[in-house]
Amino acid sequence: MQAVMTAIGNVFAVLMRLCYQWVGNYTVAILLFTLLTKVIVFPVSLWTNKNSLKMVSIMPALNRMKVKYYGDKDAIGEETRTIYKQNGYRPLLGTLPLFIQVILLLGVIGAVRSWLEGSDSVLAVTPFEKGGISLLMPLAAGLSALILGLAQNELNPLQREQSKANQWLTSGVSIAISLFLGAFVPLGVGLYWIASNLFTILQQLLLNVMMPPKKYVDYEELAASKKELAELDGLKSKVSREDKQREKADYKRFFSVVNKHLVVYSERSGFYKYFKDYIEYILAKTNLTVHYVTSDPNDRIFETAEQNPRIRAYYIGENRLITLMMKMDADVVMMTMPDLNNYHIKKSYIRDDVEYIFVQHDMNNHAMLMRKGCTDHFDTIFLAGKHQKAEELEFERVYQLKPRTLVEVGYPLIDALRAEFRSAAHEAHAKPKILIAPSWQKDNLIDSCLETLLDQLTGHGYDVVVRPHPQEVRLKREYMNALKAKYEGSGIMIQTDFTSDNPVMEADLLITDWSGISWEYAFTTLRPVLFINTPMKVMNPDYEEIKTESINLSLRDKLGVSIDPDQLDRTAEAVADLLAKKDVYREQINALAHEYLYHLDHAAEVGGNYIFQAIRNKIAEKKEK
Repeated sequence: MQAVMTAIGNVFAVLMRLCYQWVGNYTVAILLFTLLTKVIVFPVSLWTNKNSLKMVSIMPALNRMKVKYYGDKDAIGEETRTIYKQNGYRPLLGTLPLFIQVILLLGVIGAVRSWLEGSDSVLAVTPFEKGGISLLMPLAAGLSALILGLAQNELNPLQREQSKANQWLTSGVSIAISLFLGAFVPLGVGLYWIASNLFTILQQLLLNVMMPPKKYVDYEELAASKKELAELDGLKSKVSREDKQREKADYKRFFSVVNKHLVVYSERSGFYKYFKDYIEYILAKTNLTVHYVTSDPNDRIFETAEQNPRIRAYYIGENRLITLMMKMDADVVMMTMPDLNNYHIKKSYIRDDVEYIFVQHDMNNHAMLMRKGCTDHFDTIFLAGKHQKAEELEFERVYQLKPRTLVEVGYPLIDALRAEFRSAAHEAHAKPKILIAPSWQKDNLIDSCLETLLDQLTGHGYDVVVRPHPQEVRLKREYMNALKAKYEGSGIMIQTDFTSDNPVMEADLLITDWSGISWEYAFTTLRPVLFINTPMKVMNPDYEEIKTESINLSLRDKLGVSIDPDQLDRTAEAVADLLAKKDVYREQINALAHEYLYHLDHAAEVGGNYIFQAIRNKIAEKKEK
């Protein structure tokens, strides 16, 4: 590397000498040299400016994508990479000017020293060596960087769209570098740096004339998309000072407990239902204490813990969760969150014998709907049914994984829903009740064809309830209000208040796209489902490597009927047929529930016994040591 920099310095020294021979003045020669370097690298500047304009042009799409997948960091990351690829944007290209500037600077330092060596020019010495007015050089260099930063915040199309904090961070770094250079390198290098900063402003003006930003960027769309994202950010709950203090105290309290046998981690309040039946069984049949960690400060588990002292609840936010998991000291950890060890959440660095159990939060197959390797690093997988077991075994075969413990448990949530359904009174409806419950994914039923579907159901004597995903309501409140107004008095209700009764149990028919609610509804009520074949959600582009049955596809036409969005004129006919054959579907769906779910109506007992035995084994192993 030293040889390369020496070579570059020698070339620059030759160029500087030529400039000096032409103008006969050291100061003017450096200014001329600086201008020539800007001309030489101008094609690169043109290229990177084009790339910056491309980035700004796709910002409306990025902003609206962030609105659509608000809060889902993984989905946002995946979609961002897709948008970059589709538009040919290269993020790393933005670092090229900085890299070139560093190379130029190092070359200039060597060139100035080589060129001016032995001369009587003051440009060959540092400000501290020269003294006097030369000591103003650091201030002049810093001022030039400040002027450049202020100019770029207005002139550079990409920097102009950055937040004020990022703009000042960029300027601050540049000013700090400039102050350092102005103080500790020869005056000639400081002069080069000041001239380079000021010439960069002129260069950006020229680039804006050659490539007018308004020609490449729809600034009205950009402003609208920024407003949508800002409004959503305004709705985002902030962690209060009290919650921060509470998190700190809970973190300390968690590690103050020794010999923790069972830890449960939940991402947010609504996930308790996936652990509830296991926890209740363990509390009823053992004397174990359950340590329940949640990243939701408003999780209802805190109310439950107040009523049961054997549940200890802790609020740990996502950032502090990283270190908590690294320092985990427990026999068994249960979680529904996939991708253990793949990203930021790692296995314990303290103990290598913690048993990590993956708990299903649906009964879907994972190969398509979750990321590749999502369950690879768990020690134990609780399986809802035979389709998941076949898939996990195929994961092990295809990817040559170390065998995990695959436990045929079943799905306690459906068991609980079935018990609730059986215990409730169900009266026949004067008018059939139809529930429309879309999934939360790109191009879902609401995005693609909801109004066409509703128009097909209007006038047929049905009570229709549309129950969007909560995120859909949160992000499209104006659209939901418009739907309410459009279908008022037509027998169609758009339900946006989720504190009201959940119509799932009472619906005579469910209409959905790819939502996991289809299994819960069908296997609980034994009533049919009408599936709309909107585009499928694919999180793993390599899903076809796994050659097993996917119930997401194979059961659609066994639990009911599926139709494509361009066949919605068949909706009324399909609904009438499904309702007429409800007794046939009851028997068929009941048989499917017993075929595809392990230990139907007894899953919590099977899973709870496994957890208890796993902890007993850990305790026995410790005693033997």
